[in-house]
Amino acid sequence: MAKSFLDGFFNLRDKIILVTGATGQLGFEICNSYVKTGAKIIGTDKELNSSKMVKSDNIKYFEMDITDKKSIANIFERVNSSYGRFDILVNNAGVSAFEPFEDRPESSFDWVMDVNLKGTFLCIQTYINGAKRKEQNGNIINIGSIYGVVSPDYRIYSDCARRNSEVYGATKAGIIQMTKYFAVHAAKYGIRVNCVSPGGIFNPENPQGKDFIKNYSDRCPMGRLASAEEIIGGILYLSSDAARYVTGQNLVIDGGMSCW
Repeated sequence: MAKSFLDGFFNLRDKIILVTGATGQLGFEICNSYVKTGAKIIGTDKELNSSKMVKSDNIKYFEMDITDKKSIANIFERVNSSYGRFDILVNNAGVSAFEPFEDRPESSFDWVMDVNLKGTFLCIQTYINGAKRKEQNGNIINIGSIYGVVSPDYRIYSDCARRNSEVYGATKAGIIQMTKYFAVHAAKYGIRVNCVSPGGIFNPENPQGKDFIKNYSDRCPMGRLASAEEIIGGILYLSSDAARYVTGQNLVIDGGMSCW
């Protein structure tokens, strides 16, 4: 029987994929899901958390500082040398600051800007330059946030010290805009660039406050926070040939939170 064009749509087997922020909550789930597809993963983080490292022969971990261009270039070159190509870059690494904005020190603001915005830019720049030299197609998936689209409702943070910050939202909005920018400028090299923007994700290892969870759930049309696994489907879709004509898009996965 002749194969349908659908047969290979979601096949990621043997794809070479680098994930930044690989040992964080979402990073672990991204890597774990890619491994199950048969892809070959390079997981990077500034400091590797052994408890969040996937045990598989199909994943290798490296320390990489995304605010340091030399660190990025070193790891990206090792990937290209080892595998001969580099199919997908997932810019997942990100940080936030939680002081009240009235008390935000300049150093805290600069740190979030450096990691989230400059770090994502440096990874994209290095990846595109490498793909151009090798004349290979490519795929970049950035991780944004619902708070790059809408402002957080401060009323839901009644018992939660980890209040969302203005600089976090500003950097995530910047990542969404850079997604559109590089989708335009990288298209001629055969590189797609898209973004996934999650809503609130429940953290079972360090749960948010009970009031926050209730308030957020009441505010969300689907009535709850997401699980990390529920963000993965959009990432896998954008990684696959099912999305081969999709670029410059921001896929919001927020249970409808941004609808009102």
